[in-house]
Amino acid sequence: MEHDNSNQLRVRRMGIDTHQQAIAFMSRDCHVCRSEGFNALSRIALRNGQLEIIADLDIVEGDGLPHGAVGLSEAAWKLLKAEDGDFVHVSHPAPLTSLGSVRAKLHGQALDEAAYQAILVDIVAGRYSDVHLTAFIAACAGKPMTVAEIGGLTSAMVTVGQRLEWGSAVVLDKHCVGGLPGNRTTPLVVAIIAANGLLIPKTSSRAITSPAGTADTMEVLAPVNLTLAQMRAVVEREGGCVVWGGAVSLSPADDILIRIERVLDIDSEAQLVASVLSKKVAAGASHVLIDIPVGPTAKLRDASAAQQLAALLHSVGDRVGLTVQTHLSDGTQPVGRGIGPALEAHDILAVLQGRADAPRDLRERAVQLAGKLLELAGTPTGQGYALACATLDSGAAWHKFLAICDAQGGLRQPPVAPQQYPVVSERAGLVCSIDNRVLARIAKLAGAPGAAAAGITLHVRLGDQVTPAQPLFTVHAETRGELAYALDYYRQHTDVIQISEERP
Repeated sequence: MEHDNSNQLRVRRMGIDTHQQAIAFMSRDCHVCRSEGFNALSRIALRNGQLEIIADLDIVEGDGLPHGAVGLSEAAWKLLKAEDGDFVHVSHPAPLTSLGSVRAKLHGQALDEAAYQAILVDIVAGRYSDVHLTAFIAACAGKPMTVAEIGGLTSAMVTVGQRLEWGSAVVLDKHCVGGLPGNRTTPLVVAIIAANGLLIPKTSSRAITSPAGTADTMEVLAPVNLTLAQMRAVVEREGGCVVWGGAVSLSPADDILIRIERVLDIDSEAQLVASVLSKKVAAGASHVLIDIPVGPTAKLRDASAAQQLAALLHSVGDRVGLTVQTHLSDGTQPVGRGIGPALEAHDILAVLQGRADAPRDLRERAVQLAGKLLELAGTPTGQGYALACATLDSGAAWHKFLAICDAQGGLRQPPVAPQQYPVVSERAGLVCSIDNRVLARIAKLAGAPGAAAAGITLHVRLGDQVTPAQPLFTVHAETRGELAYALDYYRQHTDVIQISEERP
């Protein structure tokens, strides 16, 4: 049946993966394209009944699309919820008034919560292109934001998403600001806390600028793309979970911004605070412990910068109703041996199972953090650490972790990369420095986190004595090409692990 509305086009699923970007495809000679004056990269509105989305337009030459059709990428297809052959209405989108606030922010003006909320509502609705998103991120990162502004941005992030309630006065959460490869304490802390009968509904991010985020590592061991209802069921059954925050839409604007931040390799202080605390509030947390590693090649390079961030987290936490405790930790070298999702998962299992080869530093960090959280929840001061150790040593944490994995969909075996190459020391001496950033870059070039088995296994620690030809680290990759990329980068940065002269 033909449709008589000139702005109606038949929708066609193109089967093209554009990640989270909604892309529409129209033939250059399409009558709607011509009449509306659309060009390549135009922003267009597509309406299916009462549901409307905004998409970027790509122009198709020749006979790639039938007459009177508009093609949709996979992301646009899912958002529009149309069926192949349905008619959709195509038009110019309504003007984006919130962009005025973005322009004001670019010129250094402070915005209030209402302005941030208007921006984030448009972002979540898909009205911002990647260019608009980049402008907003750059505007927030370019100049320092006040505590009031960051509090407004944080509250707005919560408002535009969903918020969980658990019916308990104490709901715990833990976060690390990142910048330290292999620092995958969260699954261990969740298992210890939940094994002690406390609530810890943990939503985690995927990697932004690192070789693995907590969600990437946990996904190697159990499903993390849970719905909100599934997450609630896991927590009600086991007291804790480790799920991907992007799947439960607790702070959906943040997950959209993270996609752009990852490409730009930007993780500004203001956006970091708003991102972290908005997700804690949305997840229903009341008490939050935030780990801040400090080291010359960590995200926070000195104690002064770390203390400044800690003060900001406390201040914004007060504004949004969170009890925040911060913990400054050693960020001079990676934690554990594995850098990359599967390799970090192997370390987690080793610690939980109490194996003799488990990385001691990862275990120590986890029980320190878990101990502080236990005390934050009411364990007498000075007794949290011992309780955390006992929970791990008794096997209670391991059994709780198994139960959480089972509730989330079942424990998985971490994969092993087919390509492995050991990088060896060329001299004898003592390991005097390890560059976190270069190691992380090597792991990323090897394929992490996209290739779950890729990354680095670190064989030495600061202060270790090494001999010529002794392995310093092993690069893991799923393809020879990715292994070659990583090793080429290493050959330009052979000082990633520095060896001092051997002591007499």
